[in-house]
Amino acid sequence: MLELYSQVCQECSQLITNRYSTSFSMGIRVFDQRFRAPICAIYGFVRFADEIVDTFHEYRKDDLLSRFREETYQAIDEGISLNPVLHAFQETVRQYGIERELIDAFLDSMQMDLHFHTYEDALYKQYIYGSAEVVGLMCLRVFCEGDEGLYQRLKSPACSLGSAFQKINFLRDMKSDYDERGRVYFPGVDFARFTQADKAQIEEDIKRDFDDAYLGILQLPKGARFGVYLAYVYYLNLFQKIKRSTPAKVQQERIRVKDSKKVYLLFQSALRNSLNML
Repeated sequence: MLELYSQVCQECSQLITNRYSTSFSMGIRVFDQRFRAPICAIYGFVRFADEIVDTFHEYRKDDLLSRFREETYQAIDEGISLNPVLHAFQETVRQYGIERELIDAFLDSMQMDLHFHTYEDALYKQYIYGSAEVVGLMCLRVFCEGDEGLYQRLKSPACSLGSAFQKINFLRDMKSDYDERGRVYFPGVDFARFTQADKAQIEEDIKRDFDDAYLGILQLPKGARFGVYLAYVYYLNLFQKIKRSTPAKVQQERIRVKDSKKVYLLFQSALRNSLNML
């Protein structure tokens, strides 16, 4: 019966992925079957931790996050949890050898959000690593399926892709981060004086991340390559839309890609994949 329980927990993580992110859920659907559940388990884990710090304003966030951390490690140590998200996550951690250093770095970055509202250079790099790059590395552990040589070769591109996604999220959510949480992530950027020069510098940084990430995507195992490429295409399209927007528009609204556009990008990317043109 544990198999049935594990299946239900995996389905919970899949539901979380589908409800919270159309971009990632569509990408996960085109993974090889064996990758879908573990990647959803990782997404469910990081999403719930993020919810604690970003959403539960009427509760004691420090206590909730500390409890979540404790229950995460208890689940990994014992190989079971009554929290469906943590049960699915611990199975993935144990099966693919995801290091605790990656989990620690992620949870530490969530803790930073409870205590910092501006991020100078060192803190910014630490936050990007913990909140985004390590998530890419967790997924890479799954994709490499124990091939340590492949994992080491693709570590840098995986970090770059996570970094690019996170920085785009910062631009996309700039208004809500500032208005609702008082946060400005980009070092040296004053929200009240967000200039075209500020925006251009951030965009150049993101482009470097994208360029490095793309080279790594091409080297991923076949069963993972198209799904990761599709997420890359979605975010690249969002990035291009942000680039065409004025700094004032980025400050005033949450720029997004329409679902109809995402469907178009899916079919376009599928055609390129079928023709070996990624």
